[in-house]
Amino acid sequence: MLPLLHPALPLLLGATLTFRALRRALCRLPLPAHVRTDPLRTWRWHNLLVSFTHSIVSGIWALLCLWQSPEMLVEIEAAWSLSGYLLVCFSAGYFIHDTVDIVISRQARASWEYLVHHVMAMGAFFSGIFWKRFVGGGVLTLLVEVSNIFLTMRMMMKINNAQNLLLYQVNKYVNLVMYFLFRLAPQAYLTNFFLQYAGQRTLGTFLLAILLMLDVMILIYFSRLLRSDFCPDRVPSQQHKDKFLTE
Repeated sequence: MLPLLHPALPLLLGATLTFRALRRALCRLPLPAHVRTDPLRTWRWHNLLVSFTHSIVSGIWALLCLWQSPEMLVEIEAAWSLSGYLLVCFSAGYFIHDTVDIVISRQARASWEYLVHHVMAMGAFFSGIFWKRFVGGGVLTLLVEVSNIFLTMRMMMKINNAQNLLLYQVNKYVNLVMYFLFRLAPQAYLTNFFLQYAGQRTLGTFLLAILLMLDVMILIYFSRLLRSDFCPDRVPSQQHKDKFLTE
């Protein structure tokens, strides 16, 4: 069925509007003192609150999908479940919302890395949504949201200038472990699986290209994370000031 007529479109629209409504609701919450004095930090705080909510829901949902349908760990292309399909639609809606939010808030230049990531993620998810292939791969990819729970907590504390808190110090080690378990490990597993499509003119080859680009981005982010949290003396002071959006 052509994407323009696909029944998944209401699901995507509903998910996107849900996140838009969530953002409006979260904007009514009180802001930390260090955040509300800066319009950029205020926007980023609200943006991260939505991201944090998405990570909690999607991360737990992905784990439940794999528990209910463990065949997705092996049959990455053919395995399908309604729960997994709805999860992919739900997360695609978040990426659509966040892309629009970044653009209309005029933060595209500062957050261009997020835009590139979102476009690649949506391209991969749409293969599962519109062609119902590689839904298992989409669910495995969303294990990264478990890691993002702790990564987003870290960024929110940095924006609030709370790096000296015990919670930040504990979280940076938990975040590192979660980064390995739920970001690097699933990404390596999926990359190894999709390498079998190299040289073939299939949807799998298209997804492999996206996956390899995401691999590069993840390794770059990982190096930044290590420098910022564990080798701060090697990070220039100006970078500390300008990189809170991505580090």
